[in-house]
Amino acid sequence: MSLSINIQQLISGKLIETDRTEYKEGWNPEPILHTICAFANDLHNVGGGYIIVGIEEIDGVAQLPPKGIKLAEIDSIQKDLLKHCHYIQPEYFPVVSPELIEGKYILAIWCPPGQHRPYKAPKTLGKAGAINKPYYVRRMSSSVIAKGVDEQRLLDFAAHQRTPFDNTINYSANIDNLNMVHVASYLGAVKSDLLDQIPNLPKADLFRQMRIAAGADENLYPLNIGLLMFADKPHEFFRGARIELVQYFDDIGDKFQETYFEGPIWIQLRAALAFIKSQIIKEQVIKKDDKAEAERCFNYPFASIEEALANAVFHKGYDKQNPIEISIRPDRIEITNFPGPLPPVNQAMLQRERIVSRDTRNARLGDFLKELDLTEGRGTGIRKIRNQMQLNNSPEPNFITDDDNVFFMTELLIHSEFEAVTESDTVNDTVSDTVSYIASDTASYTVSDTASDTASYTVSDTVSDTVNDIVSDTVNDTVNDTVSDTVNDTVSATVSTLESNPLKPIQNTLLELIQQNPRITIEQMANRTEKSVSTMKRHLKQLQERNLIRREGSDKAGYWKLLKELT
Repeated sequence: MSLSINIQQLISGKLIETDRTEYKEGWNPEPILHTICAFANDLHNVGGGYIIVGIEEIDGVAQLPPKGIKLAEIDSIQKDLLKHCHYIQPEYFPVVSPELIEGKYILAIWCPPGQHRPYKAPKTLGKAGAINKPYYVRRMSSSVIAKGVDEQRLLDFAAHQRTPFDNTINYSANIDNLNMVHVASYLGAVKSDLLDQIPNLPKADLFRQMRIAAGADENLYPLNIGLLMFADKPHEFFRGARIELVQYFDDIGDKFQETYFEGPIWIQLRAALAFIKSQIIKEQVIKKDDKAEAERCFNYPFASIEEALANAVFHKGYDKQNPIEISIRPDRIEITNFPGPLPPVNQAMLQRERIVSRDTRNARLGDFLKELDLTEGRGTGIRKIRNQMQLNNSPEPNFITDDDNVFFMTELLIHSEFEAVTESDTVNDTVSDTVSYIASDTASYTVSDTASDTASYTVSDTVSDTVNDIVSDTVNDTVNDTVSDTVNDTVSATVSTLESNPLKPIQNTLLELIQQNPRITIEQMANRTEKSVSTMKRHLKQLQERNLIRREGSDKAGYWKLLKELT
């Protein structure tokens, strides 16, 4: 049973934090069972961990070549592990995969967070073990018995059913909502051996191995992480699972262009970053009299934007309706996610050089993004953003939340050598650039990253034939629909801004909704249009400024009044 990640990267320590990986030179079931229990409890919601049997470690570093396990012993070890895992309460079984590293066999044991925390395991494997079963947790790189506050937190998991949202079963969906094209593309991108097994592996078994679905065959349902990563339209299950980018062309906010990114979380993150790199990032060459070589700088260092947006995707609460918001203003970029950071992180802590939160909102999602090289390790994001801004000689970035941690915003200020972007700087080629970007760059991403990249990793005949069949049936339709819809929407929005500034389609829709029900609330408008509340407020403000509507009375008891008849 292969893992869904690359075993070489796991052992290198570049993929998973060292305190989430434990190495054992040989098979010793008692401490291994304790560590399995500790990873299953996942006290700090970091995503469980891995146990590697057959590799010695010194100071947390894997020593290669591995000591290895005899091939004849692997089957008996797995049977022994299965027997001992029955002693864990409630029932929990990790994913086990024999792997060949530098000519030696090892056993990789993946222990994702359990669905029914907390778990307890025997202190010893003798007769006394049936009676004495404490809870185990991770303390740095050790598995220890939970005591005091740690034990109380585990009991709180049971009392409040605090399974992380991304690791929760979604009973409103089914496994057919998980698109095999996206799954194959992901496995190819991370170079997982599971990719070669797709033709001969039932879909249900594949999803179980990846831990993106759970349940019996007759009641198999996807986990939220599976829908976020591999559903065609995650926003149909989690309304805020998309990225909204608004580019403003003046300081007031009257003239702007909107672009939406939807689809699997990792694909929309890549697409948004590609858009920003193509459309927003500018380079300037500065020649100074006292230096022979010219200096180069960017309006914003792309690495800072990349890290800030990836952090927003990682830390967002997908049980909330608010999308991730990117505001491109003339003198700054604001990237906002909802809700804000988890306690104890607050505004004062955000000013520190290094910030480490004990809890993680989306541990499973974080692991998937790290495997795709889209995020860094825990506690490194803000530091990297600061470093990259400093290297570009840009102003210090700002990290902002409120007293209630309702939101978190990263504010990146433009380099002093760049003039603020205005509409006159942009209008000449906006439509042609946008069409060119969407028709070529976005389409090429969808095809190359979802189909060609998958095919490039799928070198065996059987797998490549399978992927080609999947791609021909699904990806082409998706690409055509995405490109045509996005081009039409973006070009119409751009032309309306650049010409006589007529009403946008969404604004006409709002006027119609107000005509039908003058007492309609902003939240109801957002539900009807499938847009965010902040988007509704922005368009309503513009309609008020153009004297098309007026708010009469209070926010709660008032109503909207049309100032002009609809034609």
